[in-house]
Amino acid sequence: MEKRELLYEGKAKALYTTDSENLLVQYFKDDTTAFDGAKKEKLEDKGVINCAISTKIFEFLEKNGIKTHFVELLSPREMLVKRCEIIPVEVVVRNIAAGSFSRRYGVKEGTVLKEPLTELFYKSDELHDPMVCPNHVYLFGWASREELAFMIKEALKINELLKNFFNNVDITLVDFKLEFGRYNGEIILADEITPDSCRLWDKSTGEVLDKDRFRRDMGKVVESYKEIYRRIMERYGE
Repeated sequence: MEKRELLYEGKAKALYTTDSENLLVQYFKDDTTAFDGAKKEKLEDKGVINCAISTKIFEFLEKNGIKTHFVELLSPREMLVKRCEIIPVEVVVRNIAAGSFSRRYGVKEGTVLKEPLTELFYKSDELHDPMVCPNHVYLFGWASREELAFMIKEALKINELLKNFFNNVDITLVDFKLEFGRYNGEIILADEITPDSCRLWDKSTGEVLDKDRFRRDMGKVVESYKEIYRRIMERYGE
């Protein structure tokens, strides 16, 4: 499957058309950004590691009944994906207080929540991805009530699967964001699941292994991503 024209380029990925109108090539870049693009840097091999991690997670989710846009790995930086109509609502699932959630509500980072919490954000770089409520989603026509209910239910199901997935490699899943798309009349999981879109802490030491290392100038970003991949492959590699 050959990639053809550039269809979309974001901060961390690019999408290319193929000779099939239903399939795209998703390319993972080394570009790394934070704070709505105010902080930027190229981190060598980050795109390769993220593509590999996302591939293993999508394969795991598919085996456990979650429909995703993933089709197959094409190269170290490229995966073949279904061409979805992306719903412009990010679903964030939080298990532990951290990051903006802690700042917003004055909750100490590391506080375990009584139950998983879902939050919704409008996907808009220009508006800095504002937090929204379900009524915004319905009234602005981003998704129907039924679609949003499914997205939230699916996100919580994915949370339980991923908590076990990471727990088996001695990593705590703190929080993560998901994007969904419409494909052939269904809502399926799209985008990526990587240390760029999750908070992941070492289960024993609490060491940060995710993109917060870049946000907070902690260093060893790619090394931490590689450590996550090493553990995943030790446990789930074929």
